[in-house]
Amino acid sequence: IRAYLNIQLIMHDNSFRVEEEIDESCYQIMTPKLILQPLVENAIDHGLDPLEKEEKFLTIRVRKEENQVVFQVQDNGNGMPQEKAEQITMQAAETQLADSGQVEHPSVDASVVPYPTSWNIQETCDVIRTTYENYTGDAFFTLPNGGMVKNKTDHSNVELLAESELPPAFRIAVNDQPQVLIMHTHTTETYEPEVREHYDPQFSYRTTDCSKNVVAVGDAITAELQAAGIGVIHSDAVHDYPSYNGAYDRSAETVRGILAEYPSIKVVLDIHRDAICSDTSLSQPIVTIDGKEAAQIMIISGCDDGTMNMPNYLMNFRFACRLQSQMEQQYPNFTRPILFDYRHYNQDLTTGSLLIEVGSHGNTVEQAVYSGHLIGKSLAEVLLDLK
Repeated sequence: IRAYLNIQLIMHDNSFRVEEEIDESCYQIMTPKLILQPLVENAIDHGLDPLEKEEKFLTIRVRKEENQVVFQVQDNGNGMPQEKAEQITMQAAETQLADSGQVEHPSVDASVVPYPTSWNIQETCDVIRTTYENYTGDAFFTLPNGGMVKNKTDHSNVELLAESELPPAFRIAVNDQPQVLIMHTHTTETYEPEVREHYDPQFSYRTTDCSKNVVAVGDAITAELQAAGIGVIHSDAVHDYPSYNGAYDRSAETVRGILAEYPSIKVVLDIHRDAICSDTSLSQPIVTIDGKEAAQIMIISGCDDGTMNMPNYLMNFRFACRLQSQMEQQYPNFTRPILFDYRHYNQDLTTGSLLIEVGSHGNTVEQAVYSGHLIGKSLAEVLLDLK
């Protein structure tokens, strides 16, 4: 890749700077040839070339992260919103399904995507049961009261650590008015049916069956908040079907409408599930709590890069840290580190807006719903302390 970059630098009159951040232990790992060249070419052609700045830079990072080697190519070009990137990814997946003859959406009723009742399990497709822990690297730091943060921004860890100790920007009331909104941008995201060694590669992991998708997780969170006397609204509006494109725009409309009707709401949680996988495996991140398996969860707190119109993003981050620490105090190793990254996810709408990934598609519905109950219990503790 260095030879290719030298050629590009000559062609571009050395108009950009190249930086390398490579973990030396990765030099001994065998990788396919030219694995970085397409990424670097894309960054130059679509990131740096259109950029009207005097200072242009390209950074190549290679590091070990848990049991993987991570290659990252970053430029200081304009980029694209995270939501757009996710839309492109989903479009590619849907195209692949169509090309392979697999039908993701039944043509009989465009409003229904049933959960499968039979499976085409492949022994070459493994479900890998794991527990994520022992995080290392400069991006990670530990919160004083428990839990960790993975900082993917230009904010220093020292700055964010100080911010994490500040209180959330809102207070709640325990009365007949709703204080919390639970909703789902990707409402049809679903899980494995049970613990098993192998999975069905034809399953899209999407369903409109609310007893099997992330709505069931939202129901569990809602039940715990109600049991604690905290007013909550749970919207099961579907935003990602029949069209995945524009899901965040549609969910923003839903949230704005509910906030207009119930201005008492201080917290908005967008409940998702992650997708941790390779071509032939799914990860099932679990932890045993009180003798029962729970899906590990991850909070995502967005940071504004100056283009997202999120002036209060650090207020969300404070709330994220408070909730993260509470969950880790009650349920050690239940959480993966908070992801603090340049993401929007409609987190401009309140100062208590967070996205929570509850497990991954390799987890079971039962594991995810149990995690929903645990989230709800910890959330209730945090909110009651903010009366």
